[in-house]
Amino acid sequence: MGLTNNDIFKKLRVAHKLKDTDIVEILALVDFKVSKSELGALFRNENHPKYVECGDQILRNFLNGLIIHLRGPIPKK
Repeated sequence: MGLTNNDIFKKLRVAHKLKDTDIVEILALVDFKVSKSELGALFRNENHPKYVECGDQILRNFLNGLIIHLRGPIPKK
């Protein structure tokens, strides 16, 4: 079985040593608002009753925000 969006998100969080507040700030870079409690639901065990699947939109916005966070904003031409 392949990796889910939640698995990818968790692995990126661990690899970059990000805290929940860091992830909220990264998502804010691309004007995507998410609360710390919503993030907590994404990082729970699949068997937990409050577990939420990570949608493509959240992961896509996180990846775009992570690029800006690591490289800086795109310079205007």
